[in-house]
Amino acid sequence: MHATGSLPPTVVNQVMLKNFIMNNPRMKDFTGEPEVCTDVTGRLYDGRLRGVLETLVGPESARRLETFAAIRWLASSTHRFMERWVDKHGLSEGRMQVLMRLRHQGDQPLGVLAEAMHVSPRNITGLVDHLERSGLVTRVPDPEDRRSVRAHLTGQGHALVDRIWREFMQRSLVLVEDLPQEDLEVVRDTCLRLIKRIESRLNQEAAATPSQRSKT
Repeated sequence: MHATGSLPPTVVNQVMLKNFIMNNPRMKDFTGEPEVCTDVTGRLYDGRLRGVLETLVGPESARRLETFAAIRWLASSTHRFMERWVDKHGLSEGRMQVLMRLRHQGDQPLGVLAEAMHVSPRNITGLVDHLERSGLVTRVPDPEDRRSVRAHLTGQGHALVDRIWREFMQRSLVLVEDLPQEDLEVVRDTCLRLIKRIESRLNQEAAATPSQRSKT
């Protein structure tokens, strides 16, 4: 057990955020599905979320913070969209991610897969076990470490992932085919800019000394 003072900042922040939401009736209001509205310019926004944020941080900051909520809901919907499709092939999104990484990056040590997918070694072992029983993946010796093994995509796995990916790309294109290309490029650029900023901030926090972390 960690003493309270030695908990990582991310853990402390998560606990504080959870308590804040649980103890703030207004914050509970937007933990469900968005209330989609249209503003005077024709742009969509979550009316319930906007009202809550404006009372907390003011109108100007609320408009900026709405972006993160929209991205979160998009990520959640994309996850369900992908998982429902791969489920038809007897896969989960996690198993599909393993197949995709092996398809494009070649044989991978299980530890590398776990780190790349941000899951525990136990979780990746379970995913590979299931794929191996289905004949889609097999374990092979690691030429760089005799104590380790790598996940290897079988011919059957290769053919399946290619077929699923082609079908999913066609399914996804239907969602964006009538949207202006310029709008899509702005979304793409903004998302990637935010990802770079978040990763940079996380790296800075990870590199900070305990004394520096306590001051932030």
